[in-house]
Amino acid sequence: MRIGIFITILSALQLAFSTCLFAQETAPILSFEDFNAIVKQHHPMAVQAEIVTQKGDATVQMARGGFDPKIGSDIGQKYFKGDQYYSLIDAGLKVPTWFGIEASAGYEQNGGSFLNPENSTSGGGLVYAGLSIAVGRGLFIDERRAELRKAQIYQKSTVVEQRLMLNELLYVAGKAYWDWFQAYETYRVYQEALELARFRFESVKQEAEAGDKPSIDTLEAGIQFQNRQLSLQQALLEFRNASAMLGVFLWQNGQIPMELDETTVPIDKSIVQLQTTEGLMLERLDSMVAYHPYLQQYRYKIDELKIDRRLKAENLKPTLNLKYNAINQPVGDNPFANLSINNYVWGMQFNMPIPLRKERGALKLAKLKIQNAEMDVLSKKAEIDYKITASLNEWGTTREQTALYQRTVNDYLGLLNGERDKFSAGESSLFMVNSREVGYINAQIKYLELLSKNRKAQLTTEYSLGVLSDEQ
Repeated sequence: MRIGIFITILSALQLAFSTCLFAQETAPILSFEDFNAIVKQHHPMAVQAEIVTQKGDATVQMARGGFDPKIGSDIGQKYFKGDQYYSLIDAGLKVPTWFGIEASAGYEQNGGSFLNPENSTSGGGLVYAGLSIAVGRGLFIDERRAELRKAQIYQKSTVVEQRLMLNELLYVAGKAYWDWFQAYETYRVYQEALELARFRFESVKQEAEAGDKPSIDTLEAGIQFQNRQLSLQQALLEFRNASAMLGVFLWQNGQIPMELDETTVPIDKSIVQLQTTEGLMLERLDSMVAYHPYLQQYRYKIDELKIDRRLKAENLKPTLNLKYNAINQPVGDNPFANLSINNYVWGMQFNMPIPLRKERGALKLAKLKIQNAEMDVLSKKAEIDYKITASLNEWGTTREQTALYQRTVNDYLGLLNGERDKFSAGESSLFMVNSREVGYINAQIKYLELLSKNRKAQLTTEYSLGVLSDEQ
């Protein structure tokens, strides 16, 4: 009868394996690569990351508006007791340039009974064209040029911000996938274990009823079966929770959440390979760290602060603005008929605060901000270096542990098979078979945990390097 029990148990083991494998083959499979592609393309945060770069483009467009040509007119008239005291009309075009020079052209027509003589333009009016230039403060940089340069830096920083957002998203999503994978494979292990316990309990009960086994063996087999039921229920709960967490990252067009089909399963553990660091080009690690997105963000911030510093230094100069307009009175339809170099209007504006305390204080503050930002870069780089080193250590260690424990699982299976052989020969007990089987089950679960840790350690390393979004 014992031989019959042993054959029954082996048949149950084969049945459990074939049932699980068949279910895996027929169920829809969501691979890690396909999952990543869905997340990167459709998750709301991925859509937000794209919007960030659009904000950079809009900011540059807005800053360039400071150099847009402007047309305008200024009209002022006064009437009192039937008399026109004055009529002042000035319409023209102003064109600012990157070099701090503003070109202007226009038409002026003034008249009236009490018009100030200096505003007189005669009946035909005057046309004018000229330039204004800041010779002192504002010659090399001014608020308008500074804002455009900072907007261009911000535009570059939004690309880096997009990488950081995707890097964070793919890291969290990737860990959720491997938690889902571990929970599913653990569930499969307990499914197999429950079937083994079920068949063993039924076989022992039949043998006890036939008088070939003491009834206490039935009690022990029944307890083991009940424990396996509890373990399977807990594994099922954890798998369902992991599936729910995975569903958080599944969206369509960033607006419609997708539900993960209950029959969908991850890739089989047999095709999950241990990952090595060969593809990371660690000989170029220093270069990779130098271009880390976080450090690039800090450098862009420093570049913006340097523009502020340059603007503050420019403000130490005195204000000296020069303006020159050539004027001419048109004759008929020809605005240049009476053009002469002796007809012009020019002006000069000069001012300078004597102590320059406000300007010197602002410049000092700008320099201190740059120093503080540079210290932030050094601190952030040290933090990134540590995280990369720690994640690489974990990656290498989990790879060695997983490879080692793969052999340990095989050894536990060998012990279990040996104990079954002894049991079939009447040299062992049901307790020892159960004990070996529990050891084998725990070894499988530990192996799955290490395999999942290895893949998550790879994710952590690539996340620490800031390259997750570059590889998908």
